[in-house]
Amino acid sequence: MRVLVVEDERRLALALQRGLQAEGFSVDVAHDGPQGLWMASEHDYDLIVLDIMLPGLNGYRVCARLRAAGNESGILMLTAKDGEYDEAEALDTGADDFLSKPFSYLVLVARLRALGRRTGRRRPEVMTFGDLVLDPARHACSRAGTEIRLTAREFAVLEYLARRAGEVVSKREILEQVWDSAFDGDPNVVEVHISAVRRKIDAAFGRVALETVRGAGYRLAADGG
Repeated sequence: MRVLVVEDERRLALALQRGLQAEGFSVDVAHDGPQGLWMASEHDYDLIVLDIMLPGLNGYRVCARLRAAGNESGILMLTAKDGEYDEAEALDTGADDFLSKPFSYLVLVARLRALGRRTGRRRPEVMTFGDLVLDPARHACSRAGTEIRLTAREFAVLEYLARRAGEVVSKREILEQVWDSAFDGDPNVVEVHISAVRRKIDAAFGRVALETVRGAGYRLAADGG
């Protein structure tokens, strides 16, 4: 899932970005209200972690404007405040969930996964391609009834290709969706993960579902290969 973190405390924002990326999320960061509003309006995010006390435009207003514009991303609000009135205002402006600082990172991740399952924008719970089955809610993958163990990043790569099954997806698109839009590392990291996924879902079963389209990108066969 693609996540936008809007948090003005830079150390916390960086910690959240690194932690969520390690869990397999693709994460972008904004440090003030106007920037967060612009990024959420210009890009398609599954989830938004939105601090309430933001410079330029507070989280309540960012949330309200996104909802008024028809944005359906799941929104979890973070605040240093604590109290039923703050929670009520967050929910009344369109937030889906609320978490007070200081918070447990494990609880945050669990809340985000649950929120992703609840909002589920146009997404099926389980995706099936022939005998290849992907269950994002459980982070589970199997082929012909045999469980396939994937790392968080491998699962994220496969899930993105699965959601675009039958289409050619470029390396740049995968980097933006599975890593982040500002990724400046070695783009060959995509090839490394594609090769690992292919070994696990195809080579081990004598199938060819994950194809390389020379000069264009990658494609997951809709029939599972």
